[in-house]
Amino acid sequence: MNRKDFLKFSAIVAGAAVTVGFKNETSLEKASTNAGKPLAITMWDFSWLERRWPGGSYEDWDKVLDELVDRGYNAVRIDAYPHLIAADPEKEWTLIPVWDQYDWGSPGIIKVQIQPSLTQFISKCKNRNIKVGLSTWYREDADNTRMLIDSPEKMAANWLKVLDIIANENLLDTILYVDMCNEWPHILWTPFFKAERIEHNWSTKASMDWMQRAIEVMVSMYPELPYTFSFDHYQEGILKANTIPFLDFIEQHIWMVSLNKGEFNNKVGIDWNGFSTDDIKRLVKKSEALYRSNPVYWNDLLTSCIKQFANDAKAANKPLITTECWSIVNYKDFPMLNWNWVKDTCALGVKTAAATGQWVALSTSNFCGPQFVGMWQDVEWHRMMTDIIKKSTISEDLKTTKIMNRL
Repeated sequence: MNRKDFLKFSAIVAGAAVTVGFKNETSLEKASTNAGKPLAITMWDFSWLERRWPGGSYEDWDKVLDELVDRGYNAVRIDAYPHLIAADPEKEWTLIPVWDQYDWGSPGIIKVQIQPSLTQFISKCKNRNIKVGLSTWYREDADNTRMLIDSPEKMAANWLKVLDIIANENLLDTILYVDMCNEWPHILWTPFFKAERIEHNWSTKASMDWMQRAIEVMVSMYPELPYTFSFDHYQEGILKANTIPFLDFIEQHIWMVSLNKGEFNNKVGIDWNGFSTDDIKRLVKKSEALYRSNPVYWNDLLTSCIKQFANDAKAANKPLITTECWSIVNYKDFPMLNWNWVKDTCALGVKTAAATGQWVALSTSNFCGPQFVGMWQDVEWHRMMTDIIKKSTISEDLKTTKIMNRL
């Protein structure tokens, strides 16, 4: 069956003309077709607000949200900037770029106003039946306001101000979850965390204590919402070795290139902390060639990790959500950087994860946003992947978990 025939078949089965687009299907109809099924989620991080200069990829929210729905996605994860909202939600903040080589957020210094932009964006999502996962990368502003976070209670107090604003606008029902911090406790996002730190390891005593105390405050005020801290670089058995009842689900980021102690990236020669132009040159020269030299090996590395992680999560009775995933971490539209091998490995990741029954929301890659034109323009690929996600099943063991009430 070719892609065109597959799409027609999928539309008939779903009872909705997928190829016709969002405007011919009501929100109520869309909700009924996916009741109790995993969500197809994408990460729009801080790009949703910061890439809005004239001609920027998120300049027109209505346009890109319609495109998101047309590709089959029904959830999005964004940065809510809790530390900046808590300080002054309507201030014009000057933000320092995280990097200038990759296409998340702004490549240069930029001024943004968080509110009312945040509730305006969430309202547009609500009108399209798109659930919103709130997260934060604790973006650095000119005054480095994030460094005022000196306790988990302070972190929670900042987040509560975000939720109060959203609740006052009657938008709380659109919120899927709150991820208190992206990739906790990576130093790039959490320079304020001064306690014992082992990079990519959330299971230290200091880290566990911080997470639990922060979430306890959140639950006391908004008990209906699911809470988590997202993680990267999965370690086999970590869920079995640690008791984490305070996390309502695990938001794990999994990439083939990072597995086996970063074997793929190490062979390419990626500088993890530099995000440099030299990294892009090495990606051009080595990344696709390395993958195609032994695709069976690299694919097995990915699928084995996904299955092992699903088994660990099942033993811990934890639902999974993954918004950054499957193939490679850093990539972009660039001469000699081909998207095909990335899409192939991402498709393998989607199919493998969806088949486990452990994921309640799945992304298709790091790159399912309009700034990655080469990936975004393949509408049929996105529809095929999101169709797989939304037609997969969730394990019966997870049906009573809090996150299920938000799907």
